Amino acid sequence: MARTIRIGDRLVGDGQPVYIIAEIGINHNGDVEIAKRLIDAAKLAGCDAVKFQKRTPELCVPPEQRNIPRETPWGLITYMEYRYKVEFGYEQYAEIDRYCKQQGIAWFASCWDIPSVDFIEQFNPPCYKVASALLTDDALLKRINDTGKPVLLSTGMSTMEEIRHAVSLIDPDHLIIMHSTSTYPCPPAELNLRVIQTLSREFGLLVGYSGHEVGLQTTYAAVVLGACVVERHITLDRAMWGTDQAASVEPGGFMRLVRDIRVIEQALGDGVKRVYESEMAARAKLRRVPSAE
Repeated sequence: MARTIRIGDRLVGDGQPVYIIAEIGINHNGDVEIAKRLIDAAKLAGCDAVKFQKRTPELCVPPEQRNIPRETPWGLITYMEYRYKVEFGYEQYAEIDRYCKQQGIAWFASCWDIPSVDFIEQFNPPCYKVASALLTDDALLKRINDTGKPVLLSTGMSTMEEIRHAVSLIDPDHLIIMHSTSTYPCPPAELNLRVIQTLSREFGLLVGYSGHEVGLQTTYAAVVLGACVVERHITLDRAMWGTDQAASVEPGGFMRLVRDIRVIEQALGDGVKRVYESEMAARAKLRRVPSAE
C-alpha cells in the first residue's frame, strides 16, 4: 500500500518526488538579511522548504553552561548571551514568514521546548521537526503531536529502544522518521545509510535522511536507499562563523544536490522490466535469431 503524507501543498512519500529541505538553522547568525539570502539560495536551488531552529534560552541552556565565556562575532560574551543573539523573535519570524510566502517556499522550525512550539504555531507551519537531541523529551513530542501537523523525527544519537518509544507517542499517519548521525561534520564511516532501510522495515513508516556530512555523494545514496525527505544545512560560506557552517552546503552545492536528486529519481524508475521504444532499433539490428535445435 502506498504511503504518503501531505506537507503543505506537497504529497511526500511513495511515488512522490523527494521533499528537499535546506536547513538554515542558526546559520543566519541572528541576522534576518542573511536569513533572506539563504532563503533566496534555497529557492533558486529548487528546495521545497527551509527550516529554522527555535529555542527559549532560559529553558534550553543548562545553568552550568550559561556563564561560560564564548568568542563570538559580538565579542567575548557568555553562552547565554550568545543564545539570545541568534534567537529570532516575533518581528523577525513575521518577516521570514512574509518573505517565504513572497518567494513561494515553505518554512518551518525544529522547536526545542514547548513554548517554542506555541510560538511557531502562530505562523501555521506545514510541519514540525524534532531534533535528535529532543527525541527523548516525551512532553515536547506530545505537544508537537497535538498540533496535528506532520512530524519529522530525527534519530541521531538514539538507540532503537529510544526510537521505538518516541514513535509510540506520535500519530503514525503524520510521522516521517529521519535517519541521522549527530556528528558535525560526520565521517562517511559513521553515516550508516542502510539504517534507512532498517527503520523502514521496523516501523513500516516513511523514512527520510538528515545529513551532516561534507560532500553530496552520500546524500544521493540515501535517496537510492529510499529516503523520501532529504535535509541538509545551507550556508552562504562554509568559512563563516558558527558551529554548523562546516557541515553545511553552499548555494552552488545545493543547486547540484537538487538537480542530481531529480535525475536520480527519474533513473530509479518503477522497477518494472520493459523494452523501451528507444531500444527497438538496436534490438532489430543486434539481437540474433535463436539457432534451430
